[in-house]
Amino acid sequence: MADVEEIRVEAKTGGYPVYIGRGVLGDAALWDRHLGHGKILVVSNETVAPLYLHPLRDALSGRDVETHVIPDGEQFKTAETWYGILDKLVAMRARRDATLVALGGGVVGDLTGFAAASYMRGVRFVQVPTTLLAQVDASVGGKTGINHPRGKNLVGAFHQPAVVFVDSATLDTLNDREYRAGLAEVVKYGAIRDAPFFDGLERHARGLAGRDPAALDRVIRRSVEIKAEIVGQDELEAGVRALLNFGHSFGHALESETAYERFLHGEAVAIGMVIAARLSEARAICPAGAAARLARLLAEFGLPVRIPADLPVDRLARALELDKKALASGLRLILLQDIGRAVVDGDSSEAQILAAMRDNQQKEPQ
Repeated sequence: MADVEEIRVEAKTGGYPVYIGRGVLGDAALWDRHLGHGKILVVSNETVAPLYLHPLRDALSGRDVETHVIPDGEQFKTAETWYGILDKLVAMRARRDATLVALGGGVVGDLTGFAAASYMRGVRFVQVPTTLLAQVDASVGGKTGINHPRGKNLVGAFHQPAVVFVDSATLDTLNDREYRAGLAEVVKYGAIRDAPFFDGLERHARGLAGRDPAALDRVIRRSVEIKAEIVGQDELEAGVRALLNFGHSFGHALESETAYERFLHGEAVAIGMVIAARLSEARAICPAGAAARLARLLAEFGLPVRIPADLPVDRLARALELDKKALASGLRLILLQDIGRAVVDGDSSEAQILAAMRDNQQKEPQ
């Protein structure tokens, strides 16, 4: 099989490897290295299971494996779907030596991880992300959870995976919209942490948009490195890890106010990052031009960068109040000091936030 690269995540609750390479999903030797002898439950969705469940089961041959397939979509990241996974674990008489395997995108990973954190007060789970967004972001770091009708990820737990298998070959079957949504999280890493990486994304935007394998492998590797570095410093988001939420407060408001059906997560985050950059400039935290530069790159990747004209800004602002990153003292936002440097800020007034949102709204319905 192809070369495999290993990146370590050193979390206080336990370190683990992230394996990156084409074909790692089916590498039986790697699986044998990380699995015990308990029962295995593979959780996937209706889109991914027909594509990758069979090769995964081949790699797990000889083990006691059962599967649980859930509907595909953010709107199914609910307590009901989560409880269905727990029901399956009970029905298969899984014990504390069981392992859950999340085969799919961020929704599958979050649900499976939360089930693993909850069942018998915690069992092992493995991430096998099959979307770009999950490979560069959601699968690493141990955030698990479900959505509440009034807010995204309001219910959940920190529960680190035992291992992550990032098989870039699975991106061959990813549709264009999902792929572009994943690029939003890639851009985020450059914007908050690595200016030269952002420069490289601008230079190679056309190749990345066209899924050039070499360019894609580089951005996956660097994105995971940055995520692993930050998680290693701040596993439970008490400090620097909050920077990873750049654009997410506004993005989550867009998702929740449209019932998780209008935007993919990366699309909402793309809009949210531009709003946050505009707010940064308006407050003179960031030099002028950063927001426009960020918006250009996101647009080049085919991502939306403005709030649609038909969404009331006042309603979106109210949704921000329930964002899980809000503190008792006020809304905590991630703002830019410049491309490559971000800061946690709690001093933006409601008027300033509303102004930045209105400034970044489309003037006419599209």
